[in-house]
Amino acid sequence: MQALVKTHRTNIQIQGDIPSRVLDVLRSEYGEDLKIYDGEDEYVEITDTDWYEEIKTKSTPGDAMRIYRQNKQLTQEQLGKKLGNVPRQIISNMERGKRSISLATAKKLSVIFNVPVSRFLDL
Repeated sequence: MQALVKTHRTNIQIQGDIPSRVLDVLRSEYGEDLKIYDGEDEYVEITDTDWYEEIKTKSTPGDAMRIYRQNKQLTQEQLGKKLGNVPRQIISNMERGKRSISLATAKKLSVIFNVPVSRFLDL
């Protein structure tokens, strides 16, 4: 079970076997701001959702490249060096979709970011 309260100045999160008297106090104090989750919520794999499919169709290989680069906290220049001294402008053009990502570059990116090559290719 999880009890969660979020108000302007209060953030309380309690997990586990919460005694009923504690829940009663929270209910009386926070009213509708208290949310109780009893663990019966169904979780789904994000890749199986319509939302994911919609986002995936809008996402480009350049978007993936930019996201992975930023997650690794690399500048375009630093990524270019890792790719074999590719100029920053070419990296920028690939991220913006002005230049396609070659298979050879996609393979290098997959090694650098430890993800499948397909993330950087239009398939």
